[in-house]
Parts: sequence; C-alpha cells; structure tokens
Amino acid sequence: MKKTILLIDDESFLLKVLLVRLKHWGYDALGAENGPKGLELMRKNRPDLVILDKEMPGMNGEEVIRIIRGDPELKTIPIIMISADVENIDASAKACGIVHYLTKPFEPEDLLDMIQLNVAPAENENYI
Repeated sequence: MKKTILLIDDESFLLKVLLVRLKHWGYDALGAENGPKGLELMRKNRPDLVILDKEMPGMNGEEVIRIIRGDPELKTIPIIMISADVENIDASAKACGIVHYLTKPFEPEDLLDMIQLNVAPAENENYI
C-alpha cells in the first residue's frame, strides 16, 4: 500500500513541483497552500508524513504543528519542516518538537532521504 504524504506550502510553484516529484517517487501526494487547508486534508486523509513550510501567511507552520501535536488523532504523524529562514529554523524546529527540517533551497534527494527516515520507501523505484 502506498504511503501518503501531505505537502503544505504557500509557494504554488514549489508545491506543484514537489507534488509531481513525490508521485514520481511512488508516494500518494496531497497538497495544500495554507495551514487551515492542510489541517482539513490531514483530518480527512490521515497522511503518513507531512512536509510543512515554516513561513506562511495567516497560520504559519509552527501554529499548524501546535494544532497537530494537540490533536490525539494526528499527533504521531511525523513532520518535516522546510524554510528559507536558515538562521532560525533550528530553534523553531526544536521548539515545536520537530527533529527533521530542510532549508530552502534544497536538493530533491535530500528531501527523499528525510522522507525515507520517517516512512517506508515507496513501492516505485523511480527515486531520482
């Protein structure tokens, strides 16, 4: 059975590119352009992993994480935080209880490595 990954990022181009890449790697991929839509998708689909942007308008990534961690149905879902905020992402990740994060820009292979640390490898062998 394919693993489902939810990507939440307000950058529409990056969202589209990563959704295509995730599908190419053999994962079911869902995308949301903001925190509230991402939370709605999480509750409906219960993904195996969430990739979440730190900086988004309205509800930022840290706020989304607090809601996830406070929800008994969602709190165990692993989260990878991504951000262009190189200087503050480490402190933010630790404050939110996130241990995996990537700084933008990042190599797709680095994201795949992090995904595979958190969920089983995809059935599809088209990794790169």
